[in-house]
Amino acid sequence: MQHIRTTNAANRLDRLPISKFHKTTLLAVAFAYFFEFADINTFAITAPVVREQWSAEVNDIAYVTSTSFVGMFIGAVVAGGLADRLGRKRTLTWTTLWFTLWSFACVFAWDIWSLGVFRVLTSAGLSAMTVVAVVYISELFPSAKRGKFQAYAIVIGICGTPATNLIASAVVPMADWSWRLVYLWGTLGVFFLLFVRKLEESPQWLEARGRHEEAEAVLARIEASAAAEHGALPEAREPVPQAPAVKPGLGMLKDKKFLYPTVLLSVLWVTQTIGFFGYSSWAPTLLAAEGVSVEDSIFYVALTTVGAPLGSFLAAMVTDRFERKWCLVVFGVVIAAAGLMYGLTFTPVLIVVFGFLVNLFERGYTALAYAYSPELFNTSGRSLGTSIAYGLGRLSNAVGPLMIAGIYNGIGYEAVFMFIAGTWTLGALVLAFFGPATRRQRLAAASEADTPTRPRPAATTP
Repeated sequence: MQHIRTTNAANRLDRLPISKFHKTTLLAVAFAYFFEFADINTFAITAPVVREQWSAEVNDIAYVTSTSFVGMFIGAVVAGGLADRLGRKRTLTWTTLWFTLWSFACVFAWDIWSLGVFRVLTSAGLSAMTVVAVVYISELFPSAKRGKFQAYAIVIGICGTPATNLIASAVVPMADWSWRLVYLWGTLGVFFLLFVRKLEESPQWLEARGRHEEAEAVLARIEASAAAEHGALPEAREPVPQAPAVKPGLGMLKDKKFLYPTVLLSVLWVTQTIGFFGYSSWAPTLLAAEGVSVEDSIFYVALTTVGAPLGSFLAAMVTDRFERKWCLVVFGVVIAAAGLMYGLTFTPVLIVVFGFLVNLFERGYTALAYAYSPELFNTSGRSLGTSIAYGLGRLSNAVGPLMIAGIYNGIGYEAVFMFIAGTWTLGALVLAFFGPATRRQRLAAASEADTPTRPRPAATTP
């Protein structure tokens, strides 16, 4: 039998204690997430003012929002391929720079269509950065703890949403042009470059590409850092023989082990995208259209988004403790109920309360989904599978805003939120019946990692 060379990257990373290396990586990704979440709703926030200044119709807002999701699909799928070809770290850097560049261009938009083009290009970068960051954390953190730290990154990152809303509520009313400052705020993600030199490429990706010397060098640096901080490391588990890997690329769709989770996760991300963006992208505009002042609608939405970081923190508390699949189901049902109640009231206090609950559980749902999605694939299919599913979710919302505009114009305000609640319920049911469980595998990895073994001396680099 031919010997297959391996650096045993996954098992060597799994048995590491959380060290300064992990915390630095977490902080860098959280920083990128912060400005991704800061930027993702800037058009929704500024749409009421833009609509007034440029005499835009509700359908114009819907078209810009829809085409932005086409950009998200393209960005996600392209980034999945680039991350497989160029590496996780390099692609994460370039995608972050891409969305900050086009957010800056939005500052200088001169009409609704120029702003729409710039938002499509921005959205492509936002989606691209997200899928690469999800895979990056999944491949660098121990499998038994990756869900918690994925959620911690979002706890920090999601603060970008209320921060942006609160900043917008202060600067948008200042002058006719001051809404442009909201987009300028989104460009600060460029300072991610300050972290790049401290990040490592994923050893699992290097190993999968056959770049074993580089993978060994990265693992040696990580292990040496962990050993200096925590002492001698336990011996890593021996690698389990693997079947020949399918060549990366769209040809992997012929493999049932790749196709099944891709289809399942596509349903997850389609329902999440329509459900969440149907709510967050339209709440300010629909409230304003129903007679709530622009200033009040922005302020109400800003208050509700305070629940977002708390939701990610809640996810961090449950994601590795319980089966992730069932956490997603419960969170989805709660979002459906709270979102429905949000649409049935115009009392300011209740708008804030139910909106708070939607943001709380939706951001928790997203944190859980970020951890759940990549662990359904092996290394060779992880980036592509995650990006296809996430990208198809975003693409689905190219028609979502048009559907919501049609429902609003044809049936009414309350019907919009009934539709949104239905999408969340559908996603929860599909996960409940067809979602694979992953906790047993994670517990097995944690159990073996905690088993006392002969300490492994820290590797040294020349």
